[in-house]
Amino acid sequence: MLGICSRMVKVGMAKPCGVVKPCYLVKPVSSSRMTGRYLSHQKGLPNLPVPPLQQTCERYITALEPIVEVDELTHTKELLADFQKPGGVGERLQRGLESRACNTENWLSEWWVQVAYLDYRLPVVVHSSPGLVLPRMEFSDKQGQIRFAAKLIAGVLDFKTMIDNETIPVEYLGGKPLCMNQYYEVLSSCRIPGVKRDAVVNHAKSSRRPQHITVVHNFQFFVLDVYNSDGTPLTADQLFVQLDRICSSSLQTNTEPVGILTTQHRDIWGKAYINLIKDRTNKESVSAIQRSIFTVCLDGPMPQVPTNAHRSRAAVQMLHGGGSPWNSGNRWFDKTLQFIIGEDGTCGANYEHAPAEGPPIVALIDHVVEYTRKPEMVPSAKVPLPMPMPKKLHFNITPELKKDIEEAKRSMNVLAEDLDVRVIVFNHFGKNVPKAHKMSPDAFIQVALQLAYYRMYQQCCATYESASLRMFRLGRTDTIRSASSASAAFVKAFDDPNKQNTEKVALMEKAVKAHKAYTNLAISGQAIDRHLLGLKMQAAEERISTPKVFKDTSYAKALHYRLSTSQVPSKTDCVMCFGPVVPDGYGVCYNPMNEHINFAVSSFNTCKETNTADLAHAVENALLDMRMLLEQTPRAKL
Repeated sequence: MLGICSRMVKVGMAKPCGVVKPCYLVKPVSSSRMTGRYLSHQKGLPNLPVPPLQQTCERYITALEPIVEVDELTHTKELLADFQKPGGVGERLQRGLESRACNTENWLSEWWVQVAYLDYRLPVVVHSSPGLVLPRMEFSDKQGQIRFAAKLIAGVLDFKTMIDNETIPVEYLGGKPLCMNQYYEVLSSCRIPGVKRDAVVNHAKSSRRPQHITVVHNFQFFVLDVYNSDGTPLTADQLFVQLDRICSSSLQTNTEPVGILTTQHRDIWGKAYINLIKDRTNKESVSAIQRSIFTVCLDGPMPQVPTNAHRSRAAVQMLHGGGSPWNSGNRWFDKTLQFIIGEDGTCGANYEHAPAEGPPIVALIDHVVEYTRKPEMVPSAKVPLPMPMPKKLHFNITPELKKDIEEAKRSMNVLAEDLDVRVIVFNHFGKNVPKAHKMSPDAFIQVALQLAYYRMYQQCCATYESASLRMFRLGRTDTIRSASSASAAFVKAFDDPNKQNTEKVALMEKAVKAHKAYTNLAISGQAIDRHLLGLKMQAAEERISTPKVFKDTSYAKALHYRLSTSQVPSKTDCVMCFGPVVPDGYGVCYNPMNEHINFAVSSFNTCKETNTADLAHAVENALLDMRMLLEQTPRAKL
């Protein structure tokens, strides 16, 4: 089980200009507040290696074979031969990377956060921040919404205690301990917009750690202190009282939805942000949001849909809120972690991706869901009072800010209209079937995705799957390239009537094994994509003109991920969702349970070549057909 999640942003398309400076980046947890337990664990982890140059170049050619034309591949081979010449630019950049690796905790992590997230200028909504859809909860009114929110907050604070005390169990992959740094990045942190580059701040590292969360209701923001004067967290009963107070004092819905500004293109939001915080009241309100431990969004009504479409509508709410007429303004999308709770039992989260990948988010969610399912304690006769009234945050809206808000509404509505996202529960089988045939469930699903795509388009495409690099100190992700020569051979043979079933099964086995082998390379720091990115960034660092291999059409094709995918396993029966990373692509996230698989599939309506429902249907058929092939070929030695 990979236990991974990453939103692949268009990293290869990024154009670093000038010298790359390690500023405005997420920093690892400061040692000043960490104890020996955390530090000794982290110091015991290996550093991320720099793969050999020749190895990466050879594997790059292999990865290109199923997705580029023969003449393009020939040209790329010539460029790579020149790039690798003894004493040439490739060797120089490789030496620079190796030197960087010797002098930093992780040669990649700061560059990765910068290029993948902070320099990326499209809105974080849909394009970068994932949503997470929980099973529908058993409440359907305002009181139920508040009661559940109170328990959820108590559950998050319970998890935060483990973070603060450094008692979160160390995670392992293949018997090797994983870096736990990301757990210390998700709470009390926030993205800060800039005109050309954003920043991330983490207030958990300050001398005065935040004691409050932000609650949003009817587009109005409130500061809710979640700790008593003695340092103990508020109980669910106390939180219920405070949340009820917030809802009672924010019944009107004619408030300007300042939060919708966070849905904008980052350069536009960066300029609006400067105007917003010129006013002292606004600056204090924004600071309170940024410093808060996390945000809770108590949503208003949502569009009515048939019961079977509830999860898909919930995915829309988690990803972007449905547009300005609904709940898109009831958010602060720059906040690392937002929990979203509707009145009808719709629940989930949205998270800003720069500080962390999915595993710490999913671990936190699993803990919180388990916490909310605990039987209610016998309510005490009285909730200890007095508790201070939650503080409403005020904003002074100038005509210029009003104009910015209206522009953000229009842009958000266009994006909401464009994104088509479907959540599908594949009920026919889950991890159990591939496991019975001694196949990796993740590899089996990825090969099914290749088959589904090939059936729709009669070609293979560059496919991204995230691989965790957390075996290494401060590790983030690398790319598992799911489109391989082995998968291409399998998908081309599958519907060929001239091929025997035994041959098809043998090809399936090869494709699954090839995916598993590449996965193992990726998680051990030997994949190609981050190494190639590092060489490109090193060229910018040394003020060397970008090598031709990175201007090549093959490189552009390799990074144009029409399938951007991620496996996000969870104990909870949930599914993560995200948008496509290219205009003519798909986003596919899945949670394989033992006897079913939750899928979230997305594409853009404005692209006539893509269709979310068609791909979802093709994936379902591919999975069923692959199982049938295995069952009809019992003698195959798997």
